Parts: sequence; structure tokens; C-alpha cells
Amino acid sequence: GRWWLSSARIARKAGYLQTAYSFLLQAADYNLPEFVLEKAKYLRVKGELDQALRYLERGMESRFGSIEQLLADKSENAKTKRKTYSQALLLQSRFSEETSCLESNEILKLYRKVISVNPDWEDGHFYIGKYYDKIITTLLEDKHDKERINPAKQWEVVTFVVKHFWLSLKFGNQYIYQSLPRLLSLWLDYGASVVEAERKEKARQPPGTPQSKNLTNMKKSLSDLNENISKMGRTLAPYQLYTAFSQLISRICHVEPEVFQRLKDLIANIFVSFNQQSIWMMMAISKSSYPVRKQRCQDIFATVKMIDPEQNKFIHDATKLTERLLELCEKDIRGTNVLSITNHFRPLKRLLEDKDFGPILLPLQSAMRVTLPSTPGSHVDHNPFPTDPIFLQGFEDGIEVLPSLQRPKKITMNGSDGKLYTMLCKPKDDLRKDCRLMEFNALVNKFLSKDPEARKRDLHIRTYSVVPLNEYCGLLEWVNNTQGLRHILLRMYKERGIYFSGKELQAMTPKQESPLDFKKRVFREKFLAKHPPVFKEWFLQTFPDPTSWYNARLAYARTSAVMCMVGYILGLGDRHGENILFDSTCGDCIHVDFNCLFNRGETFDWPEKVPFRLTQNLVDALGPLGIEGIFRRSCEVTLRVMRDQMDPLMSVLRTFIHDPLVEWRRKSKTQKMNPADTELAQGEIHNDQALVHVQNIESRLKGIRRGTMQKPRSVALSVEGHVNYLLQEATSLDNLCQMYIGWAAYL
Repeated sequence: GRWWLSSARIARKAGYLQTAYSFLLQAADYNLPEFVLEKAKYLRVKGELDQALRYLERGMESRFGSIEQLLADKSENAKTKRKTYSQALLLQSRFSEETSCLESNEILKLYRKVISVNPDWEDGHFYIGKYYDKIITTLLEDKHDKERINPAKQWEVVTFVVKHFWLSLKFGNQYIYQSLPRLLSLWLDYGASVVEAERKEKARQPPGTPQSKNLTNMKKSLSDLNENISKMGRTLAPYQLYTAFSQLISRICHVEPEVFQRLKDLIANIFVSFNQQSIWMMMAISKSSYPVRKQRCQDIFATVKMIDPEQNKFIHDATKLTERLLELCEKDIRGTNVLSITNHFRPLKRLLEDKDFGPILLPLQSAMRVTLPSTPGSHVDHNPFPTDPIFLQGFEDGIEVLPSLQRPKKITMNGSDGKLYTMLCKPKDDLRKDCRLMEFNALVNKFLSKDPEARKRDLHIRTYSVVPLNEYCGLLEWVNNTQGLRHILLRMYKERGIYFSGKELQAMTPKQESPLDFKKRVFREKFLAKHPPVFKEWFLQTFPDPTSWYNARLAYARTSAVMCMVGYILGLGDRHGENILFDSTCGDCIHVDFNCLFNRGETFDWPEKVPFRLTQNLVDALGPLGIEGIFRRSCEVTLRVMRDQMDPLMSVLRTFIHDPLVEWRRKSKTQKMNPADTELAQGEIHNDQALVHVQNIESRLKGIRRGTMQKPRSVALSVEGHVNYLLQEATSLDNLCQMYIGWAAYL
């Protein structure tokens, strides 16, 4: 009977409902308690939620008998039955929450009952924590409740969320990307709110006045929270905490001393366990232009050295290497496209030839990304980096200087495995955006791989390693076998005898203030007519046999669709032909250069009008159906997965609020300095502009269509409606004819 149930579960998860139903009919004869759960889940997937809840409640009464008796029985059989009963209870709680058929207190009672029956179960703790979190969010969003409810009581709920999320992590990793970032955000934000409440109270009351009961209660809640975080640091495995390492280090300027102490301990313990991976993420902070960030980073290094004195030399070597790489990045050499390590960067060569220089890991994507255990449980001894580490042995002497604006340098590193690894040293660019975006994309990939519809289509984003060295320079992992869209198209047009110089194109371009109809006519008659679609021919030339051609075009359609949706959600602009690459081995679409994020393109002198690049060549290469079929369906699946996983995805982006980018710090002359900015020397930065960007992303994920300057202008759209609107906007001639000539909307 259990085999039939297991088969039914696999079929249900893969979306084969008719097959799942057939297996359930077979399993019904065996009278197993687990049958009730699987049948209820099947009914829910079918969309019959009320019926699923009623069926579950009836089944629990008939299959499990007296609960008191079940809890008192200590036999092995009763233990298994208790586990099944707790699963049924959790399902009942979740269905009751979804149907809103019970009051909040009643639902909480159900969740608490789950934990009392099975206290060592990851799912039970996660879902009660999630429900408490939902209560907090509702309270904070409702202005009337906000004023009516005591803030200390409100934040008391936070301690429950933190406690249950921590316990869920203690018993497994299934929900780590949802629970850990949220747990840390609540704790750190609460610490900041206590300091803010204290500051306001001091400003309002005369000196010497005893603090209010409200503030005393808030401080007590914070003390409890700090205690829970300390316990969490001791009980969780370091690899679990490493999954949120970038979030932790973005908050190292926290203003509350006790909170920073706990934060410092967490970061130091992670560093000691995974120093080779952590150092690359810490180096950018150690070279920060903010004195507080720099000092806090040194404090953490001091704690690391106290825990493990051997780390002293390692940190010293890594710092020296970073300084030499920064020199390489920043060196401005004109008039040549080839440099030599021996002639131009002798200190770097000497450093690596020094016998005392210790091993330092190459910052490759494969070496920096955590692999979680594949089975339930805490797995304290799990190795999160199973591949053999590849250390830096030296550099190839030749350095290629690329001809683009910032003149990045292409360097080749010698790995300890005998292979060569190419990296790009990029100056004058804040790569922290690219770094965060790669984390975001890696998380999107995780969720796409877990979704049956996305997995069936192999939907994914091609990612690569990004290592910021400071706020202005960094390293990028080089992606081999790729060609830029612009390069491909210009070559193919030249083969056909079609070529226009920049001056000729500028002369044909209407002025920005010209009427829309005139722009549209010029775009259609002068640009589109003279540049027929040719991109599909690249697939025929690069993939000559039918099977590889078909697979490459399929891969192109799917990877393009995923990046279109992700790019739209993040407000990714500047998608000109050099920032979109294509892999000549498999047809994958790869996006690079994420400098223009958060709808920055809308603030250009020629504002960007389209949500993503979907010009005539890209549409034509999709095949005779164009954007219909494979492309549209892939867009819908991607957007649905991102909506379903909104909370964990947003947690990655919220780190921007406390780690603002260089461009957000530049104040215009007319803008007055905020009094809070004068406190930068003491405390954490809370960037309001970043907060607005994060809120805009949240509303796009909810399906709220964008208006001018990102003000919402409609109710939430369905996934299908949202995708349809975006595809119309991206292919509209009204929008394309208004794009800047350098973006090349005609290609």
C-alpha cells in the first residue's frame, strides 16, 4: 500500500493528476492512515480546497482514534502513527489558514498542537513561525492596529517567530532559504527599532526621567531575542549560517551594541569554519570607504584571530593579495591592449612567488556555492563544499586589456589542479550589485529546479562568480564560448552587404522631442526596413545538425524567457547587444553587466521604455510562432515560481537597504543632508532610496503594473495577464521607436 501511496505522491508532484488518482484508487484498499493525507493533498492540487479540508477532518477522526491514548502509547508503531497524525494536523492547520475558515487564535491552537504531538519536526516549527510572521506583517501594515497595539506586545511575537524558525533549522534544511534570512532580518530590525525608540524617548522627555514601561518591555524582548540567537549560533551547523553570510555582513554597522556582539560572534564562527570562501566576501568590506564598516570588519578579524590564531597569517596573505589585485584593476594604461605581469605588476608576481605565501582559494562559482544535504535532518558534519578546492598557484604573464569604456583587464590564473582559469578585473564599477544579483539568480535557479513545470522545461539562469574587491573594483568569472548579440548581428549584416556607420544612424534618428507618429514612421521605414531579421541564421550556422539546432533554439527560448522575467522584476536596464551573450555550444542566453538595476534606465536622458529586450531579431529566432508557445509559457512558469517564492527572494534584495551602493550616496547640491547622515560615523546606514527600490520590486512580484516613475497604476494582474502586458510593452513599436539609438532597437 505504501508503494502505491509513494507513486501517487510522485505523480501528484510532477503534475500528473490522473495517474495520481489511479494510484490512490489502488492504495485505498490497504486502509493506511497516510492515505488520508495523500488524498487531501490530491484534492487541494485539483483546486477543491474546502472538500480537501472536510475530507481530512473526517479521515483524522476515523483513522487515528483517541489522541490521548496515541500520545500515551510508547511503542514503535504508535510513534509512526503519531508522526502521521502530526502531518495530518499540520495539513489541517494550513488548509484552515488558506480557506480562512477559522479565527487567528484557533489556527494558532492547531499549529501549537502539531508541535506538542511532534516537537522535533522541522515542518511544524517552520509553519507556526511563518504564521506568527504573517500576524506581524498584518499588524505592521494595518495603520489602525499599529496605533492601537502596544509596540512591545507587537514585537513579543517576533521572539516566537525567531524561536520557531531557529528550531525548524535545528531539525533540517528544507526551508533554510525562507526561515534563516527572515529570522535574521526580524532580529536585526528589532534591535534597530529599540535604539530608535530609546532615541525618540530621550528627545521627548527631560533628562533624568526614568524610561517608560513600554521601552523596558522592548529591551526585555530584545534580550530574549539575543539569547535565542546565541543559542542558535551554538546549535546550528556553520554551513547553515553560511547560506546567509552576505546578509550578516551587510549589517555589521548595527547600532545596538549587544546585537553587534552576537552578529560579530556569528560571522567570526562562520569565518573560522569556511575561511577560504568567507575571505573573498569580507575583503570588499575591509577596503570600504565607510570608516565604521572598515573598523567593524577589523573587529571581526580580531575575534577570528582570538578563536584561531592560525588565521592571522591567512588574513594577512589575503589582504596583501587583494591590495595587489586592486592595483592591477585600477592601473590606468593607455595606448596598449596587452600588458605583462612581469613588467607592469611585479609586486603581484613577487607575492605569489614568496615561499611563505599560503594557499588561497580561487573564487570560482563552483567553489563558493553551498551544497545542502539531500536528506532531512540537521547533518552537523555535512561538507557543504564537496568538490576539491582549487588554490591560486600563479598568473599567466600576458594580460589583455579590453577596448570597452572602463578598459577591464582579462587575466589568467593558474589553478592547483593544473588548469587555467580566466577572470576579468573590472575597474570603476560597483560590483556589489552584480554580486547580490548572482545570489538572487542562484536562489531563482533553486526554486525553478524544485518546481515540476520549470524542471520539465529545464528553466534556469546562467550564473558566474562575482567578487567585489572594494566599492569600485572587482573580479568576474569569464564565461567561455560566448558571443555578444551585437557582434553576431553586425557580422551577419556585413555578410549581406548591410552596414551603416554610427554617423549615418545618428543622421537618420529623429530628435527626442519629435512627435511619436514621426518617430514610428522613421523607425519602421528607415531602420527596420534596412535591417531584416537575421539572428535565426546564426543557429543554423552554429548548430548544423537538426537535433543540436532544435535543442539550441529551445535552450535559447527558455533561458531568454527566464532572464526577461527576472530582469523585469529587478528593473534591469541597459540591455544593449553587448550585454546579452549566447553560448555557441548549447544556445543558452547569458546576461552580463548588471550596473543598470532598479529601473535606473527610466532616469536616463533618453528614458528606457521597454521592460526587457525583445527586438525583431530575438523574436524571429524563436521560430514561426515567435513569442507564442515555448517562450510565453516559459515566461509564465518563471513569473509564477517567483511570485510563489517572493519572501526568500526579497530577503536577498533587502540587504541593499543596509549596504547602499556608491551611486546612492552622492547627494545633489540642492538636497539637504539628512540629520541621520551625520550619524554615519556611529551607526548603520538605512538607505531610503534602496527601500523604495525594494518596495517597487515587491509590488512587481505581486503583479502590480508599473506606471510613470514606478507608481502603481492598477490592481494586481494574474500571471498570464502580467506576462501578456509585458510582452506587448516589449514588442510595441511605440516604445521601441523611442529608445536611444545606442540601444539599437532595430537590431
